[in-house]
Amino acid sequence: MSDNVFDILNERGFVAQVTDEEALRKKFATEQVTFYIGFDGTADSLHAGSLVTIMAMMHLQKAGHRPLGLIGGGTTMIGDPSGKTELRQMLTQEAIEANGRSLHAQLNHYLNFDGGDAIPENNATWLLELNYVTFLRDIGRHFSVNRMLSAEAYKQRLERGLNFIEFNYQILQAYDYLELYRRYGCTLQMGGDDQWGNILAGVDLIRRVEGVTVQALTYPLLTTASGAKMGKTATGAVWLDKEKLNSYDYYQYWVNCDDRDVEKLLKTFTFLPLDEIQRLVALQGAEIREAKRVLAYEATVITHGEAEAHKAAETAQAAFSSGTSSNDLSGMPSTNIVSSRLEAGVGVLEIFTETGLTKSNGEARRLLKQGGVYVNDTRITDVHAALSLADLSGTEILLRAGKKKYHRLIVE
Repeated sequence: MSDNVFDILNERGFVAQVTDEEALRKKFATEQVTFYIGFDGTADSLHAGSLVTIMAMMHLQKAGHRPLGLIGGGTTMIGDPSGKTELRQMLTQEAIEANGRSLHAQLNHYLNFDGGDAIPENNATWLLELNYVTFLRDIGRHFSVNRMLSAEAYKQRLERGLNFIEFNYQILQAYDYLELYRRYGCTLQMGGDDQWGNILAGVDLIRRVEGVTVQALTYPLLTTASGAKMGKTATGAVWLDKEKLNSYDYYQYWVNCDDRDVEKLLKTFTFLPLDEIQRLVALQGAEIREAKRVLAYEATVITHGEAEAHKAAETAQAAFSSGTSSNDLSGMPSTNIVSSRLEAGVGVLEIFTETGLTKSNGEARRLLKQGGVYVNDTRITDVHAALSLADLSGTEILLRAGKKKYHRLIVE
């Protein structure tokens, strides 16, 4: 395997398009490259799909290059039309600022802004103070409307109607690149492949204004073997924030991946050597479960830390083994319930919805009819079934939805 970090990224599947492969490979070999990726503050947490970006940044950082994590406090007020069929929800400035603080804190976990190993920035610093007429004269004149309309993101939206405010997004993103070049000597922007047009606009703007050649690199937009978008599940986003998704459920997302995705996920979401990954993906039949456990553990270590990963792995093992004690399941998602509710009897469908195992009583009813509702490993077939004190095992009741989704009821 090559020692050049460009080749490492390429071998692990991070490279979709690049402006000048040989020039970028040479830069990585001969200088410290300051590079950036932008994260708009549309939510107060990133999700597993964002990890593709973060893992690429971490690989470059490990190779001695300098990451710049840019929060889009300004661009979020506009909304990126890329990959969207309609206008994004407009957030208040206060919400955008709060989201930005949360995202910077989250990125700090991976990139270590506090230790000086990476640079935190927010484009609100320069975008919110722009003089519109001056900006149009100095920056807008470098953009061709015809060329902008040929970008895939805009072509898709033109069929449904492209809002003027969104049409400005590419110009603002390009201006970000120019600002970061001027402020930090940033010469590489990275992002998902749907950002290729926006990133190239920044490369072109810097060439026109500064007379300098900078680079762009995009990574493939990952989907699972089933065609689902990476980081999404039937029940919602796979959040990186532990408060939104606990370590056990995060671990479960990875360990329950499709067999066909194991190699791709190991390459993208772990730092395991490629020869070790090849050993794992060569496992056949039931042994592929071992590869999934390694994937889940390594991915959880990166986001939640080694202690939480170990706890999640032990809890998962206990949940799928017979004769487990309540202590074995301490890392499992749980809900407290007062004993008086059990004395009166509480419907199984109601409690499945209350604990989040299903989204509604209707979904719980359908799951029950399909044979997927379990209480203490006993399948429930009666839609009117209720939990009582007789269901207690010690001070707990174990609920299961389908084969893999567990929840503990802890009785007070």
